[in-house]
Amino acid sequence: MTPASTGAPTAMGAAPSVSVPSSSTNSGSGSSADTRVAPGGPGYRRMSFALFLAGVATFALLYSTQALLPLISADLGVPAGEASWTVAAATGGLALFVLPMSALSERYGRRTVMTASLAVAVTLGLLVPFAPSLGALVALRAVQGAALAGLPASATAYLAEEVTPRALVTAIGLFVAGNSVGGMSGRVITGWIAQEWGWRVAVAVIGVIAVVCAVAFRVLLPAPRHFRAGSLRLRVLAATVRGHLADPLLRRLYAIGALFMTVFGGVYTVIGYRLTEAPFGLPQGIVGSIFLVYLVGTVSASAAGRLVGRLGRRGALYLAGGTTAAGLLLSPAGSLVPVLVGLVLITAGFFAGHAVASSAVSKTATRGRAQASALYQSAYYIGSSVGSTVGAMAYHARGWGGTVTVALLAVVAVVGITVAGSRAAARSAGRAGVPASV
Repeated sequence: MTPASTGAPTAMGAAPSVSVPSSSTNSGSGSSADTRVAPGGPGYRRMSFALFLAGVATFALLYSTQALLPLISADLGVPAGEASWTVAAATGGLALFVLPMSALSERYGRRTVMTASLAVAVTLGLLVPFAPSLGALVALRAVQGAALAGLPASATAYLAEEVTPRALVTAIGLFVAGNSVGGMSGRVITGWIAQEWGWRVAVAVIGVIAVVCAVAFRVLLPAPRHFRAGSLRLRVLAATVRGHLADPLLRRLYAIGALFMTVFGGVYTVIGYRLTEAPFGLPQGIVGSIFLVYLVGTVSASAAGRLVGRLGRRGALYLAGGTTAAGLLLSPAGSLVPVLVGLVLITAGFFAGHAVASSAVSKTATRGRAQASALYQSAYYIGSSVGSTVGAMAYHARGWGGTVTVALLAVVAVVGITVAGSRAAARSAGRAGVPASV
């Protein structure tokens, strides 16, 4: 079982990271593969559309407050650093619970965990607009993020068990497309609604949309036919996790994913403040529409495979880091066009780097790929939480230049880790008497 990441678009379809499970099914019968769903077969479109809607609901809820932070600050009378916790708490909750949720889905079933997760998350989504204080809002968002972890922890495993290998990549692509659409449209929709009726109404609308998606998901998703419940086997899980964390290459990849997301989380959490203030003074609807720049990530993430083929993994990471740094250095300009160009470069570099790192995890892990992927997702969303909070605190203290400084330090760390990886590979290759690979 391999969970899908959830954050923002990444490799293979420009959506949160996924790795295809190495085993074809968990049914325990050699003939059961013949009964799995194939394109054009009964239930395939229902299944694909159901998981697409689940992805929309998950990531619309997860990032529902990000484009609204300036309005939340004004309404609750808190600075950017404190308002950013409404994003950091949700992504942090998801980061902490991806691995436990993946274990629960092995015991109680993928559909059961996904249904329960969405039910809790959409219920909380309807309560969030009524939060009387920042503390209550952050607490609700943290629990909501933890609940949402059940979707990326279960969806890909469900598909791996229920569809044919030939259809698996396409089916996963539809799920992660829903992640991307949900994450982007949630921010854009809330921006325009909040401009007219305030942030509470905007978040409420996202909650209602998520309820509709969740109900349709439960009605449409076929009952599993090939799931076989296993034990939680906590000792085995813990041993697998320790093995992954002991692998130097996997540790570097986890750190790279976290650092890239630190950049991205910080920039996109703070950009709303910058663009609504002087000298830009943009309305909230336009600021929300800035998140359409995410579409650039679709292109750069899908091109990541070709970049690795031409430059090698580390070469592609250098290029991604350099592109991100160029965008950061361009973004402090006082006019809108270079700021937007900077955002395009930051977005393109981030998604390319994230795609390269996340895909390398599944290639590096020779066993326990599900746990390896879940650990990457945890690191990724921890990076989002750190970036959102620290980037906002830096903005409050030093303005946009402070946020850029934090982000550039993260990029430098990515480059440093990649250089260390290159040297480690060269030493290993030297001992083996073969040329170092890239």
